[in-house]
Amino acid sequence: MDRDKPTAYEVPPVKRAIAVLKYVGAGNSCANISRAAKDLSINRTTLIRLLHTLREERMIEERDENAGYRLGLGLIGLATESMNGRDVIQVGRPRLATLATTIGLSAHLGVLDGHEVIYLVRESPNSHLVSNVREGTRLPAHATTMGRIILAYLPEDELAALYRDAPMEGFTDRTATSFEALTEQIAADRATGIAWSAANFEPGIGSCACAVFDHRDRPVAAINVSGPEHVFRQDESRLAVIGDAVQATAREISERLGHRPA
Repeated sequence: MDRDKPTAYEVPPVKRAIAVLKYVGAGNSCANISRAAKDLSINRTTLIRLLHTLREERMIEERDENAGYRLGLGLIGLATESMNGRDVIQVGRPRLATLATTIGLSAHLGVLDGHEVIYLVRESPNSHLVSNVREGTRLPAHATTMGRIILAYLPEDELAALYRDAPMEGFTDRTATSFEALTEQIAADRATGIAWSAANFEPGIGSCACAVFDHRDRPVAAINVSGPEHVFRQDESRLAVIGDAVQATAREISERLGHRPA
């Protein structure tokens, strides 16, 4: 179904309210009502009423000193409930906490959304090797280990539909910037079952990731551990310990989602 095509079941006021929430969530405070109304193609009076209603329902809240609005705790609460309701999060969070403590590196779980990976879970160890990536962060899939390992297990036609004609930004000289380079890189990831990075995306940061599969043998998520680049340039025995721990955790999460390896 074409998501941009109106249907008889759509409710215009609801769509306008959602548009306002997305607009505020993108960092637009609506401090200038006239400008916001123009940007949103909404009547100024209607926008004022929408903002009032959303504020009353705690979906947005006023900034200090009449500086407009930001997303409110009511909306954040709904988002948290939605995230906690996902089985993969409920299964993954305690196991990532154990992984982070065992390895001494920050552990994350993410899902693919178009060309991006959304970080849904972050667990950090009690050490200085802590990731600054927060839950809800979106990063380019082609440049990150979690994105690469999910892409590695997508059917070829899905991968081609996503990336054959898509621009791919090069974040470092190790980032794949063409479809051919990406397919070569993820083929190597798939062969080992682990995507490794030593500053492929961000200078000074390394990581490794494994895919999480559901009962249909589909890659529904990925987990990784990340930390300073030098950690991922250590001797092979230390890297083997990290890789084995990440693989074992991904396998356990997958099994609890009903996955049974062929």
